[in-house]
Amino acid sequence: MTTLYVLDVPENVAVATVAEEDPAVTVGHRGDYFEITADGPIVIDRRATGCRHAVWYSCVAGVARDGRITQHDKNALRVDPV
Repeated sequence: MTTLYVLDVPENVAVATVAEEDPAVTVGHRGDYFEITADGPIVIDRRATGCRHAVWYSCVAGVARDGRITQHDKNALRVDPV
């Protein structure tokens, strides 16, 4: 399972909200973090989140060992299963 952790702060709520719009993605909590999981890749479109670049590039708190960030640019954040 692919897992992405994003700190649960007001600036990052839109990241979790947009991720949750994908029916293949589940968003929960683990401690102070959004835990975003999927059986396949997780793809979040930056423009859909409305995040400014500084927030966007700092939103990732961690990726589980079964996933790898393959895209994190001004357009999208993509985590693929390993």
